[in-house]
Amino acid sequence: MNLDSENAVSARNLKMLRSQLQARANYTMNILLINHYAGSPRHGMEYRPFYMSREWVRLGHHVTIIASSFSHVRTHQPSVNSWKTEEVLEGINYIWLKAPQYTGNGARRILNMLVFVLQLLRLRGRIRRREKPDVVIASSTYPLDIFPAFLLARGSKCRLVFEVHDLWPLSPMKLGGFSKWHPFIMAMQFAEDFAYRRADTVVSMLPCARPYMKSRGLDEQNFVYVPNGVLICDEEPTGVDSENPYVLALRKLREEGRFLILYAGAHGVANALDSFLDAAQLLSDCPVTFVLIGQGPEKENLQRKCASLNLSNVAFLSSITRASIIEVLREADVLYISLQRNPLFRFGISPNKLFDYMLAGRPIIQAIDAGNDIVGESGCGLTIAPEDPQALVCAIQHFMAMGEMERQSLGENGRSYVRSRHDYRKLAELFPLAANSIRPLAFRG
Repeated sequence: MNLDSENAVSARNLKMLRSQLQARANYTMNILLINHYAGSPRHGMEYRPFYMSREWVRLGHHVTIIASSFSHVRTHQPSVNSWKTEEVLEGINYIWLKAPQYTGNGARRILNMLVFVLQLLRLRGRIRRREKPDVVIASSTYPLDIFPAFLLARGSKCRLVFEVHDLWPLSPMKLGGFSKWHPFIMAMQFAEDFAYRRADTVVSMLPCARPYMKSRGLDEQNFVYVPNGVLICDEEPTGVDSENPYVLALRKLREEGRFLILYAGAHGVANALDSFLDAAQLLSDCPVTFVLIGQGPEKENLQRKCASLNLSNVAFLSSITRASIIEVLREADVLYISLQRNPLFRFGISPNKLFDYMLAGRPIIQAIDAGNDIVGESGCGLTIAPEDPQALVCAIQHFMAMGEMERQSLGENGRSYVRSRHDYRKLAELFPLAANSIRPLAFRG
């Protein structure tokens, strides 16, 4: 094929793409999204259901989110006064189904899941008649809600989308040591296999999970990768944080000639922050300050370790608001993200924290061993072996040897990458809702 022919084909494809997008833009849908842990800016994590739904509302669709009244990842739980409570947030209709509270990963969390799913089964007829969905999305971390979602979709004669956050029951088996013959695991496995076989489309946040899903019964043509996203408006300076004490404290350290490497996020075992402190010990004679922002079950242990090592180059700060995070991140010279080694990561990762880092436009050190490498692909920093303090020291020294302009260039690579690939506005348009949905070719695994 000559160049003129190739250009003609490209032009026809572009015209077809635009016409399909326009057709979808003019087609109003009733979207029913089931996500046990769905939150909002008012309630806290998890945010993806809210931000995707808000964009769908802006596109003219009607969206209802069904979620549990209690979730361990939320900062604030909704106020419920019956088994089914409704509220509207920015045009999204939330239905909260009452379920028992719990702590940890014990029997009460399983009870919380079962009550939520049974509530959905009990109310599915009423929900179907009132919502009249054109598409049903089952989007919880665990797969049990595929059964009421399947019945809702079949009763409504509409499409069923199964959205995968984590691979269950593989995750509790690998992380919690559960046997595959445990009754809870067997139930989850049956649900997962059912979902792969019966869903019209499987949306994965894990880019490398297609082979595994295929081994469990998925027709690989039904696989679509839609990663986590960011709010592009978050990168715009608001001016409200000009007197933010964190911003002022970090600026003061930089004025004193300190090189700042900053971690922001949960302080848990999985975040492997012991290596961060070990690197601080190795660089105790250098003008480097290690900053940790956030909370978590390991924070006190990390603070005790810092005291026992007599580290004066480490600063612990409390969590900050979502509105402030980008401006604070911009004050660092380098940003740091880490996770323990985990065989599950071979299926890929899509951490929100990393996208916030990239949006801040600072170079990144990523200490994660995963099936994908967003930092390397975007050219915004270095990927090193996890839980290796010496590797972290070498990476920090590498960035210290750079000029500020070179570091800014790396940060700009990350910002450009996340703006083009992880904007919630674009992800919402590409999410396969209708039968003739355009598959997000840019995001296929």
